[in-house]
Amino acid sequence: MAQPIIDGLVKAYWMEIETVQNYLANSVNLDGVRAEEIKASLGADVTEELTHAQSFARRIKEIGGTVPGSMAFKAEQSSLQPPAKSTDVVSVIRGVIEAEEGAIAHYKALIKTCEEHSDYVTADMLTTVLADEEGHRRQFIGYLKEYEG
Repeated sequence: MAQPIIDGLVKAYWMEIETVQNYLANSVNLDGVRAEEIKASLGADVTEELTHAQSFARRIKEIGGTVPGSMAFKAEQSSLQPPAKSTDVVSVIRGVIEAEEGAIAHYKALIKTCEEHSDYVTADMLTTVLADEEGHRRQFIGYLKEYEG
């Protein structure tokens, strides 16, 4: 199998794992009445993002790669770190949107790589995950509109 696909899946795997960490932290750390819906949404999304990571891990193995362990992890989601002020819901919403946009861009590029290498199974899996991420982004854009008036 093509190494660029494995490399792209490994990156996607780490993106999802990091998103799980940050969504979990923010779903617990945020405070305030206005934060409750965001916390609930992030908490629910943890399961979906973990499912994406599991799908990527299985596919990495299926096409001849090795799923990396934690020592290979390098954090990148600076905008999704829990805010210093636990009531700063808007910074979390913006962080979610940025993380989803990063995932969307990566998955679109990886789908093209899969098509170039005739790996339609991986492309199909990525297309399904891409739709999930676009839905998450849309939801949080809606939250941002509500908060910013």
